[in-house]
Formats: sequence, structure tokens, C-alpha cells
Amino acid sequence: MMLAAAAGLSLGFPEAAASAPESHRALQIYFVDVEGGQATLFVTPEGKSLLIDTGWPGNNGRDADRIAAAAKDAGIKRIDFVLITHYHDDHVGGAPQLAAKIPVGTFIDHGENRETGDASASRVYGAYQQLLASGKYKHIVAKPGEVLPITGMQVRVVTADGEVIERPLPGGGKENTNCANAAKPPVDVTENPRSLGTLITFGKLRILDLGDLTADKEMELMCPMNKIGKVDIYIASHHGFFQSGSAALVHGIAPRVAIMDNGAKKGGSIVAWDVIEKSPGLEDLWQVHYSEEGGDAHNVAATFLANLQGPDAGNYLKVTATADGSFEVFNSRTRELKKYAAKKN
Repeated sequence: MMLAAAAGLSLGFPEAAASAPESHRALQIYFVDVEGGQATLFVTPEGKSLLIDTGWPGNNGRDADRIAAAAKDAGIKRIDFVLITHYHDDHVGGAPQLAAKIPVGTFIDHGENRETGDASASRVYGAYQQLLASGKYKHIVAKPGEVLPITGMQVRVVTADGEVIERPLPGGGKENTNCANAAKPPVDVTENPRSLGTLITFGKLRILDLGDLTADKEMELMCPMNKIGKVDIYIASHHGFFQSGSAALVHGIAPRVAIMDNGAKKGGSIVAWDVIEKSPGLEDLWQVHYSEEGGDAHNVAATFLANLQGPDAGNYLKVTATADGSFEVFNSRTRELKKYAAKKN
């Protein structure tokens, strides 16, 4: 592993930004630290933006502030699209605070809340519905197979409201040998398997984000046929929690890089971590936090951690990518980056 510092350079943020691909032709992706929730901001070369999830409610607007800071760093003053994967507080809870902090154009979701027996899900869904009822925002209910109207990159829906794509995508369609000995997972009845999952394509680069999709739905997507194919970057499902990220999925998509948006006490399960680390072709796993559950044996080296043990500092990871499939990962804690060359066909 050759990082900038290992090559004899000490990189601060300005130097890292300068060494990145030119902004007018690069896709920027910020993995904002919302301490075990999700908030992933994509900004295209044209300045169009997509935010996947909004983090937690409360905390004096902490997550909205961190998202707004990422948007400012990316040079944008509004978020064109906010995609809500599902109605749990660590994914949709921060939506009202975010909308009060920065202008939003369109909200995208999978439709109605299906976890009506859970008070927390009902509460955050109600707050989200109140936001939509204001009439200030456009609203899209997405279905599997659809391409969302986001210019500068292709965002295709692969899962939504418990349904998965019927036909394989380009690059998919082959038998998934990782399904042969896979145990049948239990059926999940929460909002998690309803997650709105997307395959994001930027030139030759392929990025998979399935929200908190659980293993039962992963099997439908990947077995016996792998409908996705291989990807370059895998945003670890469910923050690296044991209910998701099965070998059938992770080894089937065989990512070059995985990024886990876990918290110190949420996600980063040993089982899910091991599956990623053993994935064929994996070059690196990056984590937003050190996982207390994992301990030293099941966490990546400090270089690949945005936040170490101890008080949270809100450090983020950032991917800068070009259409040829090359990309680099910047760690805001270490001020170092690692480059990944385009794959040779």
C-alpha cells in the first residue's frame, strides 16, 4: 500500500485537492461522518449533486452541519437531489434539519413506510412527510430498473420497497458461484429490506449503494444469477452490520475498494468485516470509524480510518474519480490520499 505520506509527501487539504483530478472533469464523493448513519454526497463535474440519506435527527443539527460543510467544500450551494434509502432515524431523521440548512430540489424515496409498528420509524417518517407536504420540493417515488433524472452520472435503481430488478444489468447476468453453499437468510420485516439501492456509473466507474438492504434481499439480487456484475466501489451495506453484506453479494460484486460508513458503536460487525476482507480482488477497505466491536483484529490499519478510538472528530473520507475508472481516496484526518489506477481491460 503506497500512500502519499509513505512516498515522502506530507499532504494537507489544499495540496491533496491540487493533486486530485481537475474538478471540471471529476466526480466528487464525500462520505460524511454521521456517526453510524449514512450521508454520502455525490457532486458531478457539472456541479449537479445527489445526497444519499441525511443522518440522524437531533444533536443540535450536527449532521446537517457536516453535510453542509461537505457541500461547501465541493463548491455547491444547494443539493439537487436527496435520496432516502429507507425510514430509519439514522438515514431520514436528519432531513428536516438539512432542509433548513441548505436548499434542496427533489426528494427521492421508495414510497410509504412499511414498518408501521415501530414508533421510531413512524416518527421520522411523519416528520419527512410533513417536509414533503410543505410543497417546497419535488418528489420522486423510485422503482427498480429506473434511471433517476440526475445528469453527469447514471443512477439506476436496483432495489426499492422490497423489490429487485428483474433483468441483469450490463456486466451482470452470469451465474454467481458464491450462492452454492449460502445458507438461506431469515426474512427481515423492518424497513431495511425496503431500502432504495442504486448502481451509480460514472464513465467506467461503478459504485454500489444498497442502503441497509438485508441478506434475504441480497440473495434475490445475486442468486443464482448475479444481476449486478462487478463494481469498483462498494459502500458497505448497513454500515458493515452482520445482517447484511453476505458473501453472495460482496464476493459476487468483487469490489476493488469498500468504504464502510460505520460508527464506533454501530456497524463494523466482525462477520461483515471478514466477508469484505476476504472478497476476491479487494485492494482496500476504508472505515469512517474504528469499530469497538471489531477490536484491533477486525479494524483496518489507522491509515485507512477517518476516525480513531476516542471522541469523534467528524473526519470524512472523500473519493475523487475520473471517467476512465481511476479514482483516489482522501482521508481528512491524515490529510493523505491513495490513488487507484484505471483497470486494464
